[in-house]
Amino acid sequence: MSEIPAVSREWHLVRRPQGWPVAEDFALREVPVAAEPAPGRILVRNLHMSVDPYMRGRMNDVKSYVPPFQLDKPMDGGAVGEVVASADERFAVGDHVLHGLGWREYADLDAKHATKVDAALAPLSAYLGVLGMPGLTAYAGLFEVASFKEGDSVFVSGAAGAVGSLVGQFAKIKGASRVIGSAGSDQKVTLLTEKYGFDAAFNYKNGPVGEQLKSAATEGIDVYFDNVGGDHLEAAISSLNMHGRATLCGAIAQYNDTEPAAGPRNLVQVIGKRLRLQGILVSDHAGLQPQFVQDVAGWLRSGELVADETVVEGVENATDAFLGMLRGDNTGKMIVSFTG
Repeated sequence: MSEIPAVSREWHLVRRPQGWPVAEDFALREVPVAAEPAPGRILVRNLHMSVDPYMRGRMNDVKSYVPPFQLDKPMDGGAVGEVVASADERFAVGDHVLHGLGWREYADLDAKHATKVDAALAPLSAYLGVLGMPGLTAYAGLFEVASFKEGDSVFVSGAAGAVGSLVGQFAKIKGASRVIGSAGSDQKVTLLTEKYGFDAAFNYKNGPVGEQLKSAATEGIDVYFDNVGGDHLEAAISSLNMHGRATLCGAIAQYNDTEPAAGPRNLVQVIGKRLRLQGILVSDHAGLQPQFVQDVAGWLRSGELVADETVVEGVENATDAFLGMLRGDNTGKMIVSFTG
């Protein structure tokens, strides 16, 4: 275990982005580290942190399901690390924990907000991805929110990302008749079909999404898992069969827009087809956690499930990793790993 330093680096939001975030919106600052946490608290040396699409919304000063980041304060998010000092009997030095104070090298936190994780069961970074929030989002969104059943035809947008890549694989494992994905490069399209087992995939930059989806789903789709919004949601509404279901998980195509989204323009079809469009917040589905871990850990062990990560090294590169994730530079979960 390394010696506890006098200072830790952490990322602060110093300006609210207008459209796409830029480097000047953030600052990497040094803050003192208290080597002895207060009673009931632990000090964690972060080893890996998560960057996720929802964090872009928190950079806006608007009321939402999660409070916005505060200016000139450290940002936060999922992280896993090693306990280096403890003033709580539930945790010992050397324990590995999952917690919510990412974007910093060292986290001083209330012990009740930390969860022990086992590095022997899975790599620690997996608790930020396939066995963490993105994995549970995919699991709950497909099986509970979209009421997936064997034989359904499924379309996933953002299909090479942390959530989308799992949704498609979960659907195949549980007997989907056809799984279709969209992604932003020909390389990712190949990955979806050759590695993740999708039946078909297309590059949304190569032509209108609606036309490409209809070509890939000649008999329509029963379930749509939406990570993108906009033209993808419009296309899915057109291709959804009678009584189709859509899980609305994200709208990354619109997160950096400065003007209101144009559509979808075909919502009237929801009435005639009796479609169900339902949003998901993963925090509403904590009750699925035991079954989720049991199922997904089993699929990983059997080799049925592939969980990719894109890793960026160094806390100083965390904002670059975040912006890269918004651009779609990642395959699977985008992770920032701290070295040294």
